[in-house]
Amino acid sequence: MQETLLRAWRHPESLDPRRGSVRAWLFTTARNLAIDAWRRRSTRVGEIYTDELPEPAETVDETERAVEAWTVAEALNRLSPTHREVLVECFYQGRSVAEAAARLGVPPGTVKSRTHYALRSLRLVLVEMGVTG
Repeated sequence: MQETLLRAWRHPESLDPRRGSVRAWLFTTARNLAIDAWRRRSTRVGEIYTDELPEPAETVDETERAVEAWTVAEALNRLSPTHREVLVECFYQGRSVAEAAARLGVPPGTVKSRTHYALRSLRLVLVEMGVTG
């Protein structure tokens, strides 16, 4: 409730009765905040307590990793430059959508849509290369 009222205080232009019901805006804002809080809680990994020691991790075959890295690099090279650059910024450089947008000089929505279509294209390229998922 406090966050809802804080948003109303920060954005008084949204409370203009000519734009719609103030009550509806407050309820919608409160509902969206509750959904966001629920989503944040549901994505967190819970802690697990046990007295048993974990199984030792399997050794990783470096040859397999090298082949996978080469395959992904080859698939990325087959993408368009705009798709490749958005994937590199977001996944390899670890930048947020806002950071990638600022770096690429495009709006955040463009980064989101390019990422969506770039991942679809990458999936198709990997299928064409014989990689099954």
